[in-house]
Amino acid sequence: MHITSLQNPRIKALLRLRSHSRERRSGGLFLVEGVDEIELAIAAGHRPTTTVCAPDFARRDLVNTEGERLTVNATIFRKLSVRENPDGWLALFKRPTRTADSLAFSRNPLLILMEAVEKPGNLGAILRTADATRVDAVIVCDPRADLYSPNVVRASRGALFSVPVVELSSISALAFLRQRGIQVVAANPNAGEDYHRADLTGAIAIAMGTEDAGLSDMWLEQADIQVRIPMKGKINSLNVSVAAALVLYEALRQRTS
Repeated sequence: MHITSLQNPRIKALLRLRSHSRERRSGGLFLVEGVDEIELAIAAGHRPTTTVCAPDFARRDLVNTEGERLTVNATIFRKLSVRENPDGWLALFKRPTRTADSLAFSRNPLLILMEAVEKPGNLGAILRTADATRVDAVIVCDPRADLYSPNVVRASRGALFSVPVVELSSISALAFLRQRGIQVVAANPNAGEDYHRADLTGAIAIAMGTEDAGLSDMWLEQADIQVRIPMKGKINSLNVSVAAALVLYEALRQRTS
């Protein structure tokens, strides 16, 4: 089917999914833009219900897709896209319902836990680092940003589909970690030990909070280890994605050295 009008009901529905987390949650659907990201989602076992192509932008074909295929003109695709330079493809997927019990861990698991992340760009960047450091899972607690927003998919470059991710309340996440014997390593600028001096070789979940407030009191009180990232400047705050990358790569270094 070829669509040329922004008033088409199918396009209006896609635009609502693009812009509103309530629509994505209530409908159980989300959008993935970009050939690479769509192929990563498919490789992870997700099956598109609909694919949308703008021939004016498409530089290569998307193969091995299922479901309905629509084509649209350039004007419509620009409205649907969240990219400056779109590649002409997006797909509609069912929202996953992964539970913590479905996670499979290595013998000595490394996890990253993010509490109340509110910026899609930070969430996506941390997912990319989680993929690069081969974490066993990412736990997103009480998120303010929708994990399945187009901006998180874009910022993660598809890592949302290459790393096991679950959304839990903080209480549920803590209980799950305790049951599995996984220690909580809390990032806290007021901690007494630098992150590179702490032992990060065991079964751990590195917990990161928001940039403005950090981790909540619950996570700080329940943490088995608290670490700080030394900062010599006048600003006592790093971007949370940068902080997560530093601690994750130190954990990787200790485990592979």
